[in-house]
Amino acid sequence: MIESVVFCPCFGRKRGLKLKSQDQEDDVNDDVTVESPQYSPGLEIKQKINSEPDLELSIVENDIKAKSDAQIFTFRELATATKNFRNESIVGEGGFGPVYRGKLEKSGQVVAIKKLNEKGVQGDKEFLVEILMLSLLRHPNLVNLIGYCAEGDQRLVVYEFLPLGSLDSHLHDLEPDMEPLNWDTRMRIAYGAAKGLDYLHNDAKPQVIYRDLKSSNILLGEEYHPKLSDFGLAKFGPCDGNTHVSTRVMGTHGYCAPEYGISGKLTKRSDVFSFGVVLLEIITGRKALDTTQPRERQLIVQWALPLLRDRRDFVKLADPRLKGQFPRSSVRRAVEVALMCVQEESRARPGMREVVQALDYLLCKKYEHEGSRTNSPGSDGLRTAESEPQRNMKTVGSVKSSEDVEAEKLNKERERQRAVAEAKMWGETWREKRQQYVENQFDLSSR
Repeated sequence: MIESVVFCPCFGRKRGLKLKSQDQEDDVNDDVTVESPQYSPGLEIKQKINSEPDLELSIVENDIKAKSDAQIFTFRELATATKNFRNESIVGEGGFGPVYRGKLEKSGQVVAIKKLNEKGVQGDKEFLVEILMLSLLRHPNLVNLIGYCAEGDQRLVVYEFLPLGSLDSHLHDLEPDMEPLNWDTRMRIAYGAAKGLDYLHNDAKPQVIYRDLKSSNILLGEEYHPKLSDFGLAKFGPCDGNTHVSTRVMGTHGYCAPEYGISGKLTKRSDVFSFGVVLLEIITGRKALDTTQPRERQLIVQWALPLLRDRRDFVKLADPRLKGQFPRSSVRRAVEVALMCVQEESRARPGMREVVQALDYLLCKKYEHEGSRTNSPGSDGLRTAESEPQRNMKTVGSVKSSEDVEAEKLNKERERQRAVAEAKMWGETWREKRQQYVENQFDLSSR
């Protein structure tokens, strides 16, 4: 089934219309030239993009070559890698076009090759944006660019192949031989996706708004390591004192933030809303939009709202395929985080850094359930990858003195007290925000 990127019909837009390229659709904020006291290749390329109303690959190709190790492939090379783009090689499909699994003849590397569909809703502009973004951005939770092909009318993107496919294929419409993801794995996927989005919002230079976060754009590598993919709709964030980027509404129905769908004003908090929807999908196993449900329950946010009257009902949101194999307190906290992200008022949503901290706290609460299944090799409960070296530290070939032992105990106690204090502060903050959210929603529903 093709999951195309279209206007959001939930906000009164029409489906199936041909979209203009991004340089035609964007408003004044994309015409702002960035000035920064600190040199950044990304800012330099953004200036060049903003100064060229008819952007072509030739304008920034030298920058791409200089700032990244992306390879330039011939169409023949990629046709050979995919055995002439046969249907059996297709591993996915989206608004840009079909994605093929291929093997490069020279290196033997297995890659994913995305081929532009000339009749699709995305075009040359989106192709160029994706190449630029993947050339500039580097993070463990973002897919790695291998190269591209822009030969004649052909537009193809080559990136690393992630063997476990997209997150949505592990949450919805599972194959008969597939086991549902366990709770540990789900939270680690959510945490990794949040870290990737946090990097785009806060650490990338210039900052980036993803604009098309959804479960089908989260790809899974070995041991279910998540990576964000498909940057064709991504936008550089606002600058020079602006609070948003004005742009035509583009995205996927069910994931769009309400204020973006109504006004076209894009902010980082628009991405936060989309992440909240994805987190609800991860928790519940439901689709963001389920057209088989009654109209008032088709959107996952609308479906979840009635279950918020009592915090004890939060566990009812958990995917029934988990069969109770989850920590109830962790589910409640994860639901609280998701619901804060999907608040109707954008200013009330947390930033992605707060979301990462909240999910990191959940991961640090180790859960041991007798008979709990494990989806990934070596899984030992809910712990962050960053904490592994600390847990495995051992003193080899030496004997500790009594003073060392006492000092270590003291440090551990201080660390424990700090962690408890942070957990209490986190819990109080999120409880207050959750209560405020529930009250606001009930006020709206009673009008």
